[in-house]
Amino acid sequence: MAGNSDLTVPVSISAGIHIGFIVILALGISFEDKPKQMQTAAASAPAVQAIVIDQQKVNDRVEQLKKQKQDVAKQEKARQAELERKASEARREREREQEKIKTLEIQRKQKEQETQKANDAAKAAQAKQVLEKERADKAEVVRKQKEQEQKASEDAAKKAAEKHKQEEAAAKKAQEERQRADDERKRKEDAERKRKAEADTKARQEREMAEAMAAEQDSLSKTRNKQVLSEVDKYKAMIIATIQRNLVVDESMRGKSCRVFIRLASDGFVTTSQTLDGDQVVCRAAKASINKAGRLPVSPEPAVYQQLKEINLTVSPEFN
Repeated sequence: MAGNSDLTVPVSISAGIHIGFIVILALGISFEDKPKQMQTAAASAPAVQAIVIDQQKVNDRVEQLKKQKQDVAKQEKARQAELERKASEARREREREQEKIKTLEIQRKQKEQETQKANDAAKAAQAKQVLEKERADKAEVVRKQKEQEQKASEDAAKKAAEKHKQEEAAAKKAQEERQRADDERKRKEDAERKRKAEADTKARQEREMAEAMAAEQDSLSKTRNKQVLSEVDKYKAMIIATIQRNLVVDESMRGKSCRVFIRLASDGFVTTSQTLDGDQVVCRAAKASINKAGRLPVSPEPAVYQQLKEINLTVSPEFN
């Protein structure tokens, strides 16, 4: 029994090894990198002594070899996909190059057509120059013939000279008339541009005046608790507000003021502005503000305008 037991262990190990190799061969795994322990075991299988192999290690090695095969398959698939991508990109690049070649060919033909047109134009211009030269030569011959005829008699020469003077006078007169016409045309163009600029300025000022009136009405309604002002007081307050809005102030003006006299046209245009008395810096700023405004709010009512067309105001810089 002891002898049988001693033989049973090597035989079992050998059988396990052979079964493992059969499984590996069935999975298509190469034995080129198999462990030396397995080679030794295979070589010494018939021998009495057998190497005890851990079945788990065999299984792990089998799984490792299977994974390596799968990785190789994945890499090959990726390589094939990359080759297909590159082939597709090369095909698209060839198509783009062909399209570019077609475009260049079209441009080349267009350039040839343009060159041909330019050459034809140059030839036509050259032919025209030749024709003009022939005409000039003929005209020169005619002129010389006339000179010879004029020299035939002194009277004819005097008449020709007089005629030449008359032609020069006529040419000079024509030149002066053209110059006057050009000057008149420029004057009219300048006047038209000036009228347009004035109209634009007037429109802008009227728009600003309307905005100012709307803003001041809103401001007055808030600051004075919506108190109803008389027309004269309302427009006087709007005039002061317009001047304050355009007034450039600094700290040196704080607490100072200036009295000004203003004369207005019926459309609000400032015809006269004078400083009466007060701080010189404030007076200069007030006058500059009035000039910048150009037009000030006025009432369309004649009676109100009569009271506002000449007014004295006190300008005091406001600080926030």
